[in-house]
Amino acid sequence: MDMSHYESYGFENYSAFNLSTGYKERNYKMHWHSYGEFILVGPGKTNIYTVNQKKYSLVEGDFVLVWPMEMHGIEDADREHSIVIQFSNSFMSSLFDLQRIMHFYRNLHIVCINSHPELAAKLKKITLEMKDIFFSEESDRELRCCMLLMKFMQTLDEHRNEFVPELDPKAVNGYTDDVMRRMMMVTDYIKNNLTADDLSQGAMAEKAGISKDYFSRIFKNLTGMNYSKWLNTVRLEKAIELLSQNDMTLTEVAMLSGFQSIPSFNRVFREDKGMAPGEYRNLFIGG
Repeated sequence: MDMSHYESYGFENYSAFNLSTGYKERNYKMHWHSYGEFILVGPGKTNIYTVNQKKYSLVEGDFVLVWPMEMHGIEDADREHSIVIQFSNSFMSSLFDLQRIMHFYRNLHIVCINSHPELAAKLKKITLEMKDIFFSEESDRELRCCMLLMKFMQTLDEHRNEFVPELDPKAVNGYTDDVMRRMMMVTDYIKNNLTADDLSQGAMAEKAGISKDYFSRIFKNLTGMNYSKWLNTVRLEKAIELLSQNDMTLTEVAMLSGFQSIPSFNRVFREDKGMAPGEYRNLFIGG
């Protein structure tokens, strides 16, 4: 069984939960998505992760907590034996207590086994149980994994006193839960409607119910890039997914990814990947 469906998982369309391991590459570029991600760090002397421009050098048994809409990447780490848990933000938003816990821990990105041994041990036990269930053939594996994910969050909540006053429960990047929810709603809408007539920043600010200027500031603070750059990044992610379908022409790929013309598609793709879409397909897909 291939356990390394990492980052490219089509989450919002399929399920509330995903788990992966066994990925050979030791690095992964800085990126951002609307679902959350927890990582149980694997063995080895070098495990370097980045979350929101801050670099962490970790050891086996530590946890990386990446909340929805946070920039993160892997500089050099054992991804073959680490375990990656990914969860839909829609699932987290379905229960008030999950939202409350996520709100409190929003500024926490690392749980270190050396400084929080009891908590790290509990979280590791839950994670290993998730792994066993997820890779089983049980028909209710997603339900059981989601129940364990709630247990993971509840366990964090039971140890909250260990993180006070380092964590301010009122501080969530300076934005309220309502503003964060609106931004997530908009970004999810964009990802599911890349061919919509109007995905301009102004239109999306209106959909979020906030001013264009405020929307622009929030977007840059949360993603580390301006809206136009982020939108092109999302379109490229969709294009790469579609390029794996050899029966689809490059024009079809461009249009379904939301690009208005082949020249703009080629320009943006080359700027990001260093090659034309057709070259990428031939090199990475084996066409």
